[in-house]
Amino acid sequence: MTTQMTHQDPSKPMENGNFLAQMAQFGTVSGIQDLQKSFSEFAGSVGSGQSLQAASLVGHTVSAPGTQALLETGKPLKGEIELTDNTGNLSLQVLDSKTGDVIKTIPLGTHVKGAVPFSWDGLNDNGVMVDPGMYKISATATIGDNNTVLETQLQSRVESVSMGTGSNGLTVNLAGVGSVNFNQVKQIL
Repeated sequence: MTTQMTHQDPSKPMENGNFLAQMAQFGTVSGIQDLQKSFSEFAGSVGSGQSLQAASLVGHTVSAPGTQALLETGKPLKGEIELTDNTGNLSLQVLDSKTGDVIKTIPLGTHVKGAVPFSWDGLNDNGVMVDPGMYKISATATIGDNNTVLETQLQSRVESVSMGTGSNGLTVNLAGVGSVNFNQVKQIL
Protein backbone atom coordinates (compact mmCIF):
# COMPACT_ATOMS: atom_id res chain seq x y z
CA MET A 1 0.00 0.00 0.00
CA THR A 2 2.85 2.39 0.86
CA THR A 3 4.57 1.65 -2.44
CA GLN A 4 1.37 2.36 -4.30
CA MET A 5 0.92 5.70 -2.49
CA THR A 6 4.46 6.81 -3.40
CA HIS A 7 3.80 6.07 -7.07
CA GLN A 8 0.33 7.60 -7.07
CA ASP A 9 -0.05 10.61 -9.36
CA PRO A 10 -1.50 13.42 -7.13
CA SER A 11 -3.18 14.95 -10.19
CA LYS A 12 -5.05 11.66 -10.80
CA PRO A 13 -6.20 10.39 -7.44
CA MET A 14 -7.50 6.85 -7.24
CA GLU A 15 -11.25 6.47 -7.33
CA ASN A 16 -12.83 5.93 -3.90
CA GLY A 17 -14.24 2.54 -4.90
CA ASN A 18 -10.87 1.16 -5.97
CA PHE A 19 -9.16 2.58 -2.90
CA LEU A 20 -11.76 1.06 -0.54
CA ALA A 21 -11.55 -2.32 -2.30
CA GLN A 22 -7.78 -2.40 -1.85
CA MET A 23 -8.10 -1.40 1.80
CA ALA A 24 -10.57 -4.27 2.31
CA GLN A 25 -8.13 -6.71 0.65
CA PHE A 26 -5.32 -5.57 2.93
CA GLY A 27 -7.61 -5.99 5.92
CA THR A 28 -8.58 -9.50 4.81
CA VAL A 29 -4.95 -10.58 4.36
CA SER A 30 -4.08 -9.21 7.78
CA GLY A 31 -7.06 -11.01 9.33
CA ILE A 32 -6.07 -14.32 7.74
CA GLN A 33 -2.51 -13.97 9.06
CA ASP A 34 -3.85 -13.27 12.59
CA LEU A 35 -6.17 -16.28 12.32
CA GLN A 36 -3.30 -18.55 11.26
CA LYS A 37 -1.21 -17.37 14.20
CA SER A 38 -4.10 -17.92 16.64
CA PHE A 39 -4.76 -21.39 15.25
CA SER A 40 -1.08 -22.34 15.58
CA GLU A 41 -1.09 -21.18 19.21
CA PHE A 42 -4.30 -23.13 19.87
CA ALA A 43 -2.90 -26.31 18.28
CA GLY A 44 0.23 -26.01 20.43
CA SER A 45 -1.89 -25.59 23.54
CA VAL A 46 -4.00 -28.67 22.72
CA GLY A 47 -0.84 -30.69 22.06
CA SER A 48 0.64 -29.66 25.40
CA GLY A 49 -2.58 -30.61 27.17
CA GLN A 50 -2.61 -34.05 25.54
CA SER A 51 1.05 -34.55 26.48
CA LEU A 52 0.34 -33.80 30.13
CA GLN A 53 -2.71 -36.05 30.13
CA ALA A 54 -0.81 -38.90 28.48
CA ALA A 55 2.21 -38.52 30.80
CA SER A 56 -0.08 -38.94 33.80
CA LEU A 57 -0.94 -42.44 32.50
CA VAL A 58 2.56 -43.83 33.14
CA GLY A 59 2.25 -46.69 35.62
CA HIS A 60 -1.52 -46.98 35.18
CA THR A 61 -3.42 -49.72 33.37
CA VAL A 62 -5.33 -48.88 30.20
CA SER A 63 -7.59 -50.79 27.85
CA ALA A 64 -6.81 -50.66 24.13
CA PRO A 65 -7.64 -52.80 21.07
CA GLY A 66 -5.23 -55.61 20.47
CA THR A 67 -4.60 -59.30 20.01
CA GLN A 68 -1.56 -59.72 22.29
CA ALA A 69 -1.09 -59.01 25.97
CA LEU A 70 1.52 -59.53 28.65
CA LEU A 71 0.79 -62.03 31.44
CA GLU A 72 2.65 -60.63 34.43
CA THR A 73 3.69 -62.68 37.45
CA GLY A 74 0.87 -62.96 39.96
CA LYS A 75 -1.62 -60.93 37.88
CA PRO A 76 -4.43 -62.18 35.66
CA LEU A 77 -4.63 -61.10 32.04
CA LYS A 78 -7.84 -59.08 31.62
CA GLY A 79 -9.84 -57.51 28.85
CA GLU A 80 -13.18 -57.24 27.09
CA ILE A 81 -14.63 -58.83 24.00
CA GLU A 82 -16.66 -56.57 21.68
CA LEU A 83 -19.65 -58.78 20.91
CA THR A 84 -21.35 -57.53 17.73
CA ASP A 85 -24.60 -59.45 18.27
CA ASN A 86 -26.23 -61.90 20.67
CA THR A 87 -24.63 -65.36 20.82
CA GLY A 88 -25.11 -68.66 22.55
CA ASN A 89 -21.52 -69.72 21.98
CA LEU A 90 -18.83 -67.18 22.95
CA SER A 91 -15.32 -68.58 23.35
CA LEU A 92 -11.89 -67.18 24.19
CA GLN A 93 -8.59 -68.80 23.26
CA VAL A 94 -5.18 -67.99 24.68
CA LEU A 95 -2.35 -68.93 22.32
CA ASP A 96 1.43 -69.02 22.58
CA SER A 97 2.45 -65.86 20.72
CA LYS A 98 5.52 -67.55 19.19
CA THR A 99 4.19 -70.96 18.15
CA GLY A 100 0.46 -70.29 17.84
CA ASP A 101 -0.30 -73.34 20.03
CA VAL A 102 -3.54 -73.14 22.03
CA ILE A 103 -2.68 -72.75 25.72
CA LYS A 104 -6.18 -72.32 27.14
CA THR A 105 -9.73 -72.37 25.77
CA ILE A 106 -12.28 -70.54 27.90
CA PRO A 107 -15.94 -71.15 26.97
CA LEU A 108 -17.94 -68.04 27.93
CA GLY A 109 -21.37 -69.28 26.83
CA THR A 110 -24.41 -67.12 26.06
CA HIS A 111 -24.13 -63.31 25.98
CA VAL A 112 -26.01 -60.36 24.55
CA LYS A 113 -24.48 -57.78 22.19
CA GLY A 114 -21.98 -55.48 23.89
CA ALA A 115 -18.79 -55.63 25.93
CA VAL A 116 -18.09 -58.94 27.67
CA PRO A 117 -15.31 -58.84 30.31
CA PHE A 118 -12.89 -61.74 30.69
CA SER A 119 -9.98 -62.69 32.92
CA TRP A 120 -7.33 -65.41 32.47
CA ASP A 121 -5.48 -66.55 35.58
CA GLY A 122 -2.48 -67.99 33.70
CA LEU A 123 -3.48 -71.65 33.98
CA ASN A 124 -3.34 -73.78 30.82
CA ASP A 125 -5.95 -76.38 29.82
CA ASN A 126 -4.17 -78.93 32.09
CA GLY A 127 -4.39 -76.63 35.14
CA VAL A 128 -0.66 -75.84 35.13
CA MET A 129 0.56 -72.25 35.57
CA VAL A 130 2.29 -70.98 32.42
CA ASP A 131 5.33 -68.73 32.36
CA PRO A 132 4.80 -64.97 32.39
CA GLY A 133 5.16 -63.43 28.94
CA MET A 134 3.31 -62.47 25.79
CA TYR A 135 0.19 -64.37 24.78
CA LYS A 136 -2.17 -63.99 21.85
CA ILE A 137 -5.88 -63.62 22.59
CA SER A 138 -8.56 -64.72 20.13
CA ALA A 139 -12.30 -64.45 20.69
CA THR A 140 -14.92 -66.15 18.52
CA ALA A 141 -18.69 -66.49 18.65
CA THR A 142 -21.38 -68.17 16.66
CA ILE A 143 -23.55 -65.32 15.39
CA GLY A 144 -26.44 -66.55 13.30
CA ASP A 145 -24.93 -69.43 11.34
CA ASN A 146 -21.45 -67.91 11.15
CA ASN A 147 -18.38 -68.42 13.32
CA THR A 148 -17.20 -64.82 13.81
CA VAL A 149 -13.82 -63.53 15.04
CA LEU A 150 -14.37 -60.64 17.47
CA GLU A 151 -12.31 -57.62 18.49
CA THR A 152 -10.75 -57.63 21.95
CA GLN A 153 -9.82 -54.74 24.22
CA LEU A 154 -6.83 -55.82 26.33
CA GLN A 155 -5.58 -54.30 29.55
CA SER A 156 -1.90 -53.31 29.72
CA ARG A 157 0.32 -51.23 31.97
CA VAL A 158 1.62 -47.93 30.51
CA GLU A 159 5.43 -47.80 30.64
CA SER A 160 6.02 -44.50 28.85
CA VAL A 161 4.62 -41.93 26.47
CA SER A 162 6.25 -40.75 23.22
CA MET A 163 5.70 -37.45 21.45
CA GLY A 164 5.26 -37.81 17.72
CA THR A 165 5.53 -35.23 15.01
CA GLY A 166 2.97 -34.28 12.42
CA SER A 167 0.20 -36.81 12.00
CA ASN A 168 1.88 -39.35 14.32
CA GLY A 169 0.85 -37.52 17.49
CA LEU A 170 1.21 -39.11 20.90
CA THR A 171 1.83 -42.79 21.43
CA VAL A 172 1.45 -44.77 24.63
CA ASN A 173 4.03 -47.52 25.15
CA LEU A 174 2.43 -50.57 26.77
CA ALA A 175 4.32 -53.20 28.76
CA GLY A 176 5.32 -56.03 26.42
CA VAL A 177 2.86 -54.93 23.76
CA GLY A 178 4.56 -51.91 22.24
CA SER A 179 3.14 -48.60 21.09
CA VAL A 180 -0.46 -47.64 20.42
CA ASN A 181 -1.78 -44.25 19.40
CA PHE A 182 -3.03 -42.22 22.36
CA ASN A 183 -6.47 -41.89 20.72
CA GLN A 184 -6.83 -45.72 20.69
CA VAL A 185 -6.88 -45.91 24.50
CA LYS A 186 -10.50 -46.83 25.30
CA GLN A 187 -10.41 -46.79 29.08
CA ILE A 188 -8.10 -45.80 31.92
CA LEU A 189 -8.37 -48.23 34.81
